[in-house]
Amino acid sequence: MSYYIIRHTSNFEYQFIGMCKSLVNKYNVAGPRYTSYPTVPYWNLDTFSLDSWKSSLRQSFAESNYSEGLSIYIHLPFCESLCTFCGCHKRITKRHDLELPYIKALLKEWSLYRKVLGAKPKIKELHIGGGTPTFFSEANLKFLIEELLITSDLADDYEFSFEGHPNNTTEAHLQALYNLGFKRVSFGVQDYNIKVQKAINRIQPFKNVKKVTELARKIGYTSVGHDIIFGLPFQTKEDVIQTIKHTEALLPDRIAFYSYAHVPWIKGNGQRGFRDEDLPSGTSKRQQYQTGKKLLEIIGYKEIGMDHFALTTDTLYTSMENNTLHRNFMGYTASKTQAMIGLGVSSISDSWYGFAQNVKSLEEYYHLLNENIIPIYRGHILNTEDLKIRKHVLNLMCHFQTTWKDANQRFDELPEVLIKLKEFEKDGLLTFETNGLKVTDAGKPFIRNICMAFDLLLQRKQPDRQLFSMTV
Repeated sequence: MSYYIIRHTSNFEYQFIGMCKSLVNKYNVAGPRYTSYPTVPYWNLDTFSLDSWKSSLRQSFAESNYSEGLSIYIHLPFCESLCTFCGCHKRITKRHDLELPYIKALLKEWSLYRKVLGAKPKIKELHIGGGTPTFFSEANLKFLIEELLITSDLADDYEFSFEGHPNNTTEAHLQALYNLGFKRVSFGVQDYNIKVQKAINRIQPFKNVKKVTELARKIGYTSVGHDIIFGLPFQTKEDVIQTIKHTEALLPDRIAFYSYAHVPWIKGNGQRGFRDEDLPSGTSKRQQYQTGKKLLEIIGYKEIGMDHFALTTDTLYTSMENNTLHRNFMGYTASKTQAMIGLGVSSISDSWYGFAQNVKSLEEYYHLLNENIIPIYRGHILNTEDLKIRKHVLNLMCHFQTTWKDANQRFDELPEVLIKLKEFEKDGLLTFETNGLKVTDAGKPFIRNICMAFDLLLQRKQPDRQLFSMTV
């Protein structure tokens, strides 16, 4: 396999360097990843309140609970050690006596939301993220999920998933969650080079990833995912080739292959375990991505939206083919729900008409719940313009195309947006159609930049400091 990869990679690399280096230099700017619109820094906190959030959630629940159900995201923040590449909210500790009090707080939060909803919810999607969800014992995870399910119905096509750490996910974890309806699991791989692993403080040999991947499949999980990151400190194109060579040996059903987001000004010391000069340049990162993408396609993966790949047997690919692919704060999902409730510190909820984020301090989270208050500290209620732009951004991120054929898809500043998009057309990154546009294959790596042309809030008020990671 290695000869096949190197031979094809070499030919492709020469094409990439000749055609794309100038585009990388041109479009490598700070920009959002668009898991939402408006993006968090542009939320209007002045018009937001806990009451307005509850009202938007009730509206969405009434419209969609019986037709499609809702999604639940559960954030489990504890980790035993700090991975210095991580941009997630976490608390580093080895104290496992913290597990049960946190789970009881999650269940208290869920009970407060059930009172807001006023009727029995139907769960279509449930995802456990972190932190390190497998920091928790299988018994405590079982208790949490069982208590949630007692108070809910399940959609016919429900999907439960969780994130597992290859070093501490046990057969007991996998079996307990499978017995509760979990059929999808993702494992963070990042990169197999030991130098890179040491730099990001995430040392896990291939044998550990192989063990949990095979265990999950033996138990009956129908979708096993691997997360691979490019642009990590000391990482080279050759490292990406070797990581994907190892990945081919396991053939996970879906892969998240995404750019390291270097945002130390937001995450503090968590991303200061290496020097800025240890990071690959923008051009090198794009080489890593294009090389990795080509190799994944050679071994049978199809590109899904931005930075995701799946085998044709996976539901993520099926949803793309059926135009049902959706994107929210959990990333790409195989099906859409209008409402998503986030439980736990820092979690973000989405009613479609509004966003709400929980407090990030564990102590404040506990305090507000003890006072019977949903622990929200900021959010945004979308206006008519927001809803239109959100739909265009979602179309682009999921389907690489959008349209303004109907009046409800147009907005006052559309002519100015189309002028900005002309530059992308000139560079061969998109083509205009009658009352719409379609992103070309060459434009897909720059989809964040294209979405930025629609981002009216960003256009009206450019940040005076860097808020986002670089788009390349």
